[in-house]
Amino acid sequence: MVDAFIAEFDKILRTLFVRQRSVRATPGDSELATDLSERDKSHVGALMRINHVGEICAQALYHGQAIACREPEIRQALENAAKEETEHLAWTEQRLGEVGARKSLLNPFWYLGAFSMGVVAGRLGSGWNLGFLAETERQVEAHLAGHLSALPAQDKRSQAIVGQMKEDERRHAEMAVRLGARELPPPVRLAMKVSARVMTSTAYYL
Repeated sequence: MVDAFIAEFDKILRTLFVRQRSVRATPGDSELATDLSERDKSHVGALMRINHVGEICAQALYHGQAIACREPEIRQALENAAKEETEHLAWTEQRLGEVGARKSLLNPFWYLGAFSMGVVAGRLGSGWNLGFLAETERQVEAHLAGHLSALPAQDKRSQAIVGQMKEDERRHAEMAVRLGARELPPPVRLAMKVSARVMTSTAYYL
């Protein structure tokens, strides 16, 4: 029990305070750097900050779901997906640095909230656990599609990062369905959308 607590606390610290590394090359690295206006840099930085927060939440959600999951196969799938989300953290953090933007000041708060939801989802059983995951990934995919259209047309680096993240989230949702995800009730899906809107609106500035 103590070992599990220490391991989880280590994950929290690494997610929030350690610069992440990516096994895959960062999407868009082959694109030539584009001069952006200060206004565009600020906007891109805000959008990438939102995406970075989304990946903080994804890490927390997966960790919470995995720690509460009782089925080894599903727990392993969650942990594998979390590793891929770590790459998203690395990509968004790199892009934030390139445009001179900072990470969200509220990252510990976002992590705690998402982790708590993950634990609750995990306790509800595998079907609902996976259903929550699938719906989260669908909403994130839609959110990233919106960011693709909101990014400056000349910012090919950010577009490549967001595009690859969108594809990865789609695969995670498909994985959850394949493993037996249940469809969440409409009120729950709506509540998730409202919560996500509050998070994105806040993270744009903070």
